[in-house]
Parts: sequence; C-alpha cells; structure tokens
Amino acid sequence: MAVSSVLLFRGYTLWQGLLLTASLLTCWHLSTTVKISIESVPSQAIEGENVLLRPSNLPEDILAFAWFKRVKRTRHGIALYSLTKNLSRPGPQYSGRETLYSNGSLWLQNVTQRDKGFYVLRTINRSGKIASTTAMYLHVYSSLFACERPHPSAVPTIELVPSNVTEGANVLLLVHNVPTNLKCLFWYKGVIALKKFEVAHHIRGIDSSVQGPAHSGREALLRNGSLLFYNVMCKDTGLYTLRTLSTDLKAEEAHVQLQVDGNVMSCCKPFTSAQVTIESKPQYAAEGKSVLLLVHNLPEDVQIFSWYKSVYRTDIFKIAEYSIATNSTTWGLAHSQREMVYTNGSLLLQDVTSEDAGFYMLETVSRDSKTEKAHVKLHVKKPVKQPFVRLSDTTVTVRSSVVLTCFSGDTGISINWIRNNKSLPLTERRKLSPTKCQLTIDPVRRKDAGEYQCEVSNPVSSKTSLPVRLTVMKE
Repeated sequence: MAVSSVLLFRGYTLWQGLLLTASLLTCWHLSTTVKISIESVPSQAIEGENVLLRPSNLPEDILAFAWFKRVKRTRHGIALYSLTKNLSRPGPQYSGRETLYSNGSLWLQNVTQRDKGFYVLRTINRSGKIASTTAMYLHVYSSLFACERPHPSAVPTIELVPSNVTEGANVLLLVHNVPTNLKCLFWYKGVIALKKFEVAHHIRGIDSSVQGPAHSGREALLRNGSLLFYNVMCKDTGLYTLRTLSTDLKAEEAHVQLQVDGNVMSCCKPFTSAQVTIESKPQYAAEGKSVLLLVHNLPEDVQIFSWYKSVYRTDIFKIAEYSIATNSTTWGLAHSQREMVYTNGSLLLQDVTSEDAGFYMLETVSRDSKTEKAHVKLHVKKPVKQPFVRLSDTTVTVRSSVVLTCFSGDTGISINWIRNNKSLPLTERRKLSPTKCQLTIDPVRRKDAGEYQCEVSNPVSSKTSLPVRLTVMKE
C-alpha cells in the first residue's frame, strides 16, 4: 500500500510526496537478489579520521536509499536520500557528522569508538519495494593505536643492554614505557624499596638526580630513567627495582635481574658450591602453551624448596612447597591448578596466560638451615595481530616525499618493511622512525614505485599487512 508520508524512522517525517510501500516499515532480512558490496575507505579507520562507506553495483531503477546503524534494529536510521528529489533527510541516529551522496555513499567525519559496528544500506526501487539490503562492519581503532605513541596498557619494563654482561664491562638498564606524567622515579638494589637500598632517584619537575646510600660510584642515572653501570663487578649481580610515581600519584614497579659473568676466582666464594640458577624453557612462552622453569645447581643437601609468584617471600604469593624427607608437595595460595613441581626443583606451568608473566622466586632450605634464593622472569607473549599500512599519498611525483606508517595494536614488537615481496633495504633516502613504525622516502624516485607491506613480529609469532601500492609520476 502506497503512502504519501513515510515515517521511515520512528518519530521522523521525512518528506511529503515520496511514494514508498509500507514494506519499508516492516521487518526485513539480509537476503537479496541484488549483489551489492560496500567498501570502507580507508579499510581501517583510526579515531579522528574521516571514513567513506562506498557501495558498488547499486540497482539502476532505485527511487531512494537509506543508511542504518546496526543490523537488527532498523529504527536506528542515519539518513534517507531521495534520488527523485535529490535531497536527504536525517534519522534519529544522525549525529551531524554524516553526509549522504547520490551514488549511495555515506561519509563519516571525525569517527569515534562509538561509530564502530554494523552499517546497513537499504535501497528502494521505483515500485516502492525494497530492492536490496546490504550490511558491513566498520572497524574504528583507538587513537592510541598509533605509530610512536605508547600503548594504553603499556607498563614500565627494563631491558639489559647488552643482554649478556661480563665483569669489567658497562651495562645499561634501559627503561621502556616511562609514564608521560612522571613525577619522580627511584632505583633500588634488590626488591625492597627502602632508603638504605636506594641507588639513586630523579625528580622530573626540577630535572634533578640524587645518589642514594646504595650508590657504588659506578652508576649514572640518565634523564630517560635508565641506569648505566660502569665497570660491573660480580658483586653487582642481583635484582634491581625501578619504582615510578606519576603526577596522579600512581606508583608502578619493574624489576630486572643482572647476572654478571666472570671468572671462578673473582665471582665465586671459595669452598662453596655453585649458585642456584633458573632457566626458562622456552625463554618466551606463547599464550596457551607450557613453560618449564628449569633449576640448575640445586644443593645436594636441600631439605625443602618453595616457589613464589613474586620477588618477595610472602604466603599470598606462594605456589608450592616440596619436602624431600616426605616426598610431598603442599600447595600455596598462588597455586592455579596448572603448576607441577619436580623433585629436581623445577616448576612446570601449563596453559600459560599473560597473567602468569613476571618474576618467580625459588627458595631452598638446606640441612644446616641455610637458605638460598634464585629468581627468574617469565615472558608470556600473545600472537600478534595483522597490522596495516597507511600512505600519506598513494600517488606522488618524482623528487617529492612520502610517509608510510605501519599501524599495530601489539606491544613489544619488531617491525620490518617489505617492497614487492622483498625486504626493503635502508638508504639515505629511506629513513625509519625510532620504533621503525614509520618509513619516510625523501626524495622519491621512479624506482620507489611498487607494493609496500610491513611485518610485525614478537618472539612467538609474526604477521604481515596487506599490500598498499605507491604510484610515482613524472614531475
């Protein structure tokens, strides 16, 4: 039945004189005889960008079309466009940032996280019937999902540079992800944040660093929060703690273990057995897999050993205690039902998750009541997701410049650039940003044309972006 006034969107009279059938107001299904596809340009949108939802293969005999947000709730209309009147009218989902074009496209400006979801395009033919209903999903990534910008979930971490340290060498305790609103930071020798163990602290507001009681005269606190050791000695071996305090009074801690390799005479006390050490096998564990914390040099006269999910000896972090005399295991409060303890002191963790990452401590008690502690850091990595590449301009002229950006939502990754399925060598014209997420070519030459991709990887996985084509024209 034809109507002269269509209430396509609940509470909205769009215009008089547009004859549509009442079927437009009824329930509808996604099945259709017309094959229409919708392309998002760009295919991946970041908060603040503009996006065009561009349909193709629209029927030629359509009278009007309408865009909706979500699939199952058609009352959430964005706008309707009349081809006979060459005008559009908004619906209740219209935010003022949407524009409809006569070719059926929907232009979204300054997209936000609330804009992600399903979008539906419905066309109406000249008989007043629904000709097609097509849906597509729009992905909108957080604005923090950006090159050279810290990930929102990133916490301070410490990296040893170099990773293997020999006696007499220099080593940098390199800090990553220092809070942008840092107020001050402290370095401690050991795991307890007490004044007597303080190596140094830095106050960001006055750009001042002060040495602490545990400073040996061979440490330098850098402005980026990293700690540089000169001429390391065997006595420097052990855990170090970084404590940060932000302007919002949020405190965070990170630990790193420094192992100094030296000769037996200088690094081992005479007449004592080798030090207990722990090796993570594999060094980096993938989520869902198992990892073995393998103990080396367990004392021969050990009576009891205990495992803790912490650098501290606290009951709440205790995983298990094993008694040699009774050959029995007593599980602690931190036992998750996924751990196994072996008689050689090793600990097996099964089906690991990101929450299992961090430091573990083994404490041994020998026959003479002598206690010994060893620590190991467990790294758990998630498989990376596929990145995508954005060009500053897809078509450039010779001697101009172009910037390619690799977007990834993963942390702790390495980035490699690929052109025409081959690793891209760097030259004076091709420069990378500090984290390699941005490639700048300046000046551009004809030979720079081709397909570009970026590969992101971590120790357990890698993914490569879809290719994007760079076209280079003559001046």
